[in-house]
Amino acid sequence: MTKTILIFGNSGSGKSTLARQLSDTHSLPHMDLDTVAWQPYDPEQGPPERTPLAESEARIRAFTQANPNWVIEGCYSDLLERVLSEASDVIFMDLPVDDCIANARQRPWEPHKYPSKAAQDANLEMLVDWIRQYDTRDDTFSRKAHQALYAQSEGRRRKITRNQSQPL
Repeated sequence: MTKTILIFGNSGSGKSTLARQLSDTHSLPHMDLDTVAWQPYDPEQGPPERTPLAESEARIRAFTQANPNWVIEGCYSDLLERVLSEASDVIFMDLPVDDCIANARQRPWEPHKYPSKAAQDANLEMLVDWIRQYDTRDDTFSRKAHQALYAQSEGRRRKITRNQSQPL
């Protein structure tokens, strides 16, 4: 049986943690959409820039074609919708914003995103502000966009509304 899991929600909601747990438990290849959504970041060059959608989609397609079973996670509704119809399971991490902020403040170093823990920590207050805007933003990263994605999903759906200690 094919197992294809899509996980989405606000920054700090626990997407990556859950994806790693499911990946380990079910031996699934894991794709963090942060790795395909952004151009390589150099703080000397200014703010990060999104990778063109067609390029990100091509990398996602290559991943799903190479792996019949997978877990993909991220906050990018514009990328997630590209594989929504292929997902056997859809998980919306719909935690309260305050929980997401607390999680972000305890986040371990993410070497695939930042060159050092210090660089990650230097970005923390900007991330916290970003998380706070989840309910008021009207973009691909917003609660509104995630709710719409969840509503149109056809796979087995689950909404998680609080931190959990056990994998699904």
